[in-house]
Amino acid sequence: MKNFEEKMKSYVDYIEKELKNFNNYSHENRPQVKLIDAMNYSLRAGGKRLRPVLVHAFCEALGGMIEASSAPACAIEMVHTFSLIHDDLPAMDNDDFRRGKPSCHKAFGEAMAILAGDALAVLPFEIIADAQHLTPEQKVLIISVLANSVGRDGMIGGQVIDMENEKCDNVDEDNLRNLYRCKTGQLIAVSCVMGAICADADNETIRAAAEYGLRLGFAFQLIDDILDVTSTTEELGKPVGSDEASNKNTYVSLFGIEKAKEAADKATSEALEWLSAIRDNEFLVTLTEKLLKRKY
Repeated sequence: MKNFEEKMKSYVDYIEKELKNFNNYSHENRPQVKLIDAMNYSLRAGGKRLRPVLVHAFCEALGGMIEASSAPACAIEMVHTFSLIHDDLPAMDNDDFRRGKPSCHKAFGEAMAILAGDALAVLPFEIIADAQHLTPEQKVLIISVLANSVGRDGMIGGQVIDMENEKCDNVDEDNLRNLYRCKTGQLIAVSCVMGAICADADNETIRAAAEYGLRLGFAFQLIDDILDVTSTTEELGKPVGSDEASNKNTYVSLFGIEKAKEAADKATSEALEWLSAIRDNEFLVTLTEKLLKRKY
């Protein structure tokens, strides 16, 4: 796609601006300044902003206005950030660095990091409920699908499976696919779904967005597994080799890098097939292809 980088930058710039608007200081929250600082420390630390970009891209591809997808886009980035803060905690992955700088609990202490993650887990539902450019029906549906993707049947449930797998010696491919679907795929899929809802898409199109997102999420996690083995801490902005150090069962550890690459290729091809249901999909096709080939 021509001007892909320019379009990507415009999305990211818009997301950064809106994230600042949604978590500012005010006279009322002055006593909670340290909490807000901890939230923003992780929220504004950079990253690919993949999930909010998908919200905006699906909304615009289906004829919606970017303003309509602003609150859901920021909401999903807040949820993702909360998950990273909690994942890095000593009780979870015990990682000292995230996105090239000390993890939230290293910068603000463990208790404040837990509270910052908690706050970023609930603020998304407030900003969606208060969104000016969404109808009441859209708000209810977005809140429902987002909550489902985060909770017991989504990301948090996936984290539980991941922790349990560390104690197992009989993890198989079906188990890993379920883990990746819950822990990574659900948040990516709901990003696509929320963008479609913002554009008033029909049920068939919303389903196509979900199926695309689940396959993209699977491929995305596979590439993460590969990079954990083949990349460097400087490139990733977080420790490499952490999966092996934590005794995690991954696609790479069970089946090797080549099979993981083959599975990522296949999942990406399937994702692209589902994109055929999306009218103006050129940006999304290019983004999908670039994610498969990313090095860091």
